[in-house]
Amino acid sequence: MNAKYLWIAIAAATTFAGCAGIAPHAWDVTQENRAVVASPDRSEADRKTDERRKPEMLLAFAGVKPGMKVLEVGAGAGYSAELLARSVGPQGRVYAHNSADAIARFIKTRFDERAAKPVMANVIKQISDFDNPVPAGVSDLDLVTMLYEYHDTPAAGIDRALMNRRLFGALKPGGQFVIVDHAAKAGADASIGKTLHRIDEALVRRELEAAGFKFVAAADFLRNPDDPRDATSSRATIRVDAFAMKFVKP
Repeated sequence: MNAKYLWIAIAAATTFAGCAGIAPHAWDVTQENRAVVASPDRSEADRKTDERRKPEMLLAFAGVKPGMKVLEVGAGAGYSAELLARSVGPQGRVYAHNSADAIARFIKTRFDERAAKPVMANVIKQISDFDNPVPAGVSDLDLVTMLYEYHDTPAAGIDRALMNRRLFGALKPGGQFVIVDHAAKAGADASIGKTLHRIDEALVRRELEAAGFKFVAAADFLRNPDDPRDATSSRATIRVDAFAMKFVKP
């Protein structure tokens, strides 16, 4: 982001933060987080997505900072990759992973169209299977994110244990893995991802801990206790209950 846009974004965000009725959040949303989300050159479509994805809180929860080296697993059309790119700045790097199958079936040219924006200059596209998401030669990552993608891996036949081990190996000691997904009912089998596009957060935690990750925290900014978690996440008539968890490589 150029200096002019950054100044405008910070001023707008500061004004917004001072409005009455804005409650403080436990994850300490910063002025920088707000400035990223308030950037005037973001698309209106992305701002609409913000309403359900709550990016300020996600960026705060993930602890994204300038200069970080980040891998997003399952970047889709790049909504979050762009937010990460803005957050890490020109001295940082974002590796945006997608599988060839996902590109052919769903994403098409949407990521490449977004990647043409100047703010995406620090983003490197990675095309590989989900069980091999780390670009060759990349190590000492500060952060890995996987947002609303883990639930699809069982139906796709992904070796999740291998995927998680590779992500663990690519992080530097103290590096973090943040995962967000649609919540299934407690105890639900992983196969529920194929029909309801949800996953049990306890199952995810067990699998990540088996790969060596240490659980750090969970956040509630995407939770909805009124969701019975029995409808397909894409067709639910109410806001879908979603979990956010953070893990660290010891």
